[in-house]
Amino acid sequence: MSDSAQPFDPLAQLLKAAGDDLRLSILQALARDSYGVLELAQVFEIGQSGMSHHLKVLANAGLVTTRREGNSIFYRRANYAPEDPFAGLKRELFRQIDAAPPAPPLVHLDRVWRDRSEASRRFFLENANKFREQQDLIAGFEVYGHQVAELLALSPQRACERALEVGPGAGEFLPVLSARFARVLALDNSPEMLAQARQLAEQAVLGNIEFIEGDTGYLRQQPAAFDCAVANMVLHHTPSPASLLADIGFSLKPGGVLLLTELCRHDQSWTRDACGDLWLGFDPEDLQNWAETAGLQEGQSVYFALRNGFQIQVRQFIKPPL
Repeated sequence: MSDSAQPFDPLAQLLKAAGDDLRLSILQALARDSYGVLELAQVFEIGQSGMSHHLKVLANAGLVTTRREGNSIFYRRANYAPEDPFAGLKRELFRQIDAAPPAPPLVHLDRVWRDRSEASRRFFLENANKFREQQDLIAGFEVYGHQVAELLALSPQRACERALEVGPGAGEFLPVLSARFARVLALDNSPEMLAQARQLAEQAVLGNIEFIEGDTGYLRQQPAAFDCAVANMVLHHTPSPASLLADIGFSLKPGGVLLLTELCRHDQSWTRDACGDLWLGFDPEDLQNWAETAGLQEGQSVYFALRNGFQIQVRQFIKPPL
């Protein structure tokens, strides 16, 4: 046999990767989120070296891809290009995986999310009084707030009855929503930050805002309830960005609009300790893919760079009318 690649090598790698129950379960876990090797080893209760081997097989087959978060590597399910000769096979493989009942180890994913969520909650508990100062190290509200307000004014939501802001922080954007919508819900899992937002609303005499302490799982009790949702600089603090978008998508009315402000991917890992960031920004394609999975279509987008090296993306996603 010659040393040259055989014509069926890529197909053989793909079939080999898909021919193992554990690797299929890993792909099932990676459908909605990205995880590090240690997290996946914990979920599936195997050694780190064994998990690394399975991920390498999946990566060689083009079924998973990686992203670097500081010194850590996170794996996620790969997207496939239309011109990929195995696109149809990968699409059907993912469809069958997603249609299957969850593998038993996946119940342990909740433990990973809880650990991430607790790390974020603990940061805000300890740093609520100086959060704005730390956030200004990256991008304060005054940097992007007017862009979000302009995009909101241009958004095509059919009604202005009820709006949602997830993670309102100190409440800077609440006056904009309060002036445009009859009722506004401010949702945050940090009681300290929620208290700051409530104080701002009281000082500005905003009487149409309801404050709820909790995460976006609360939105599963609010189907098709909101004409508009806003999440400014929230995703990089949340344990599962894809799940947050899915919860918001569920709670939007048909024709409703999501405005999302986020950092583009960066490599400044100091933000983890200084600002409590769980993720070092996101590729635009990540947000688009998660939004599409949540049943949302992409609208307008604004991108701009800051002098400190960060880049911000302000994205509009629309839930299609019935």
